[in-house]
Amino acid sequence: MENTGGNFWWSVDLESDGKAAEEALSIVADLSGSIGAELFEEGGKMVLRAAYLGSQDIAHWTGFLNDLSADFPQVRLRSHRKIENRDWHTEHLDSFPPLPVGVNFIVMAPWHKGKEPSGKLPLYIYPGAAFGTGYHESTQIALSLVERFVKAGDSILDVGTGSGILFIAALKLGAAKAAARDMDPTAIAEVRRNVESNGFSLESCDLQVGDLAEGVHGRLDALTANILLEPNLRLLRDAERVLKPSCFAIFSGMTTAERTTFLPALSSAGLSLVAELTKGDWWGCAAKFD
Repeated sequence: MENTGGNFWWSVDLESDGKAAEEALSIVADLSGSIGAELFEEGGKMVLRAAYLGSQDIAHWTGFLNDLSADFPQVRLRSHRKIENRDWHTEHLDSFPPLPVGVNFIVMAPWHKGKEPSGKLPLYIYPGAAFGTGYHESTQIALSLVERFVKAGDSILDVGTGSGILFIAALKLGAAKAAARDMDPTAIAEVRRNVESNGFSLESCDLQVGDLAEGVHGRLDALTANILLEPNLRLLRDAERVLKPSCFAIFSGMTTAERTTFLPALSSAGLSLVAELTKGDWWGCAAKFD
């Protein structure tokens, strides 16, 4: 992780409880500009430990987090501390061990290169500010569906790309080209780094800041979206415009409780459910136009 904020980082702990605790904390991490974060359970509560650049005073970050948390009343700021850059980096190198996902993928931080198990497709993802390191259950659902439904030669659109892990996985499976959109400019920078770490050319990827399928012209062979319920519902309006007939759309990032809201909307948009997966409290599906 490049240190652009001096020789230390701020480590901030937020906690939450209740049914949607993990989802709320993940959203706060995604929106707050964290340069690295981990979720864990402690004392019956979910805890988000997030790192922030030392170039800003801690009051800036705590104020910003308190403002964000106003939309998530179950999220509470618990503690913060200063961590020297060298110590933070050393502490967290082992926090992202290689993680098998699906049948053939293994998600690996770049510093684990050279330790790939035989027969696995490595996805080198830097644990940075962007969502989608592969360690979240919703991302694992999406990767399993990508592995099942994306085929060699496909073109893919990845909406809310985060770290880029989904379309990078598609490229590893032989997809020919990818388009990716994310509303966060920081995420696009993370994607570029991950694309290069996986040995792909930036010229083969159309990476742009944009909302959902904004700026996408023509139809592609696959659509992936590991985002929340509301943006997934809005994306359904563009699915037919950007997806070729009889090709697959993969939606993840929703809870099992939200399944009953999304499936009727999926059907109303003309898409038929082909497969669905759950992992923990998270749910995702693959669908296509009849």
